[in-house]
Amino acid sequence: MGEISLNKARTIIRGALKHGRAQGLKPLSVIVLDTGGHPKAFERADGASPGRYAIAEGKAYGAVMLGMSGTAQRDRAEAQAYFMAAANGAFGGKVVPVPGGVLVRDGRGRVIGAVGVTGDTSENDAAAALAGIEAAGYSGDA
Repeated sequence: MGEISLNKARTIIRGALKHGRAQGLKPLSVIVLDTGGHPKAFERADGASPGRYAIAEGKAYGAVMLGMSGTAQRDRAEAQAYFMAAANGAFGGKVVPVPGGVLVRDGRGRVIGAVGVTGDTSENDAAAALAGIEAAGYSGDA
């Protein structure tokens, strides 16, 4: 399975932060995880609270470990709260099942990692993640 290089991870982060600034969003925090849920890169914009790391990681972690976007996780939680509660328990409470956790796919459609963005509304976070992913030449499932 492919992997997101450190250079591409940094490109994703720069693209997401640039999108946030251009849209006038609140300060964002962005993380890129590999397919095992391990951090590849993280940045927190000036003015973003330090606790945002855990939220960004939880959004991306849920996406990559469950193989579903944050939006799909939110929808699943609304339809089957017990499933998401059980999954979150299985992952030690690390899953943040809301938009802003985005799967990263390569040109062949394979999942190669996930991005988590937090700082503004969940929908705006997801849009920033997608902008960063596209800047790196990948596609994303938001």
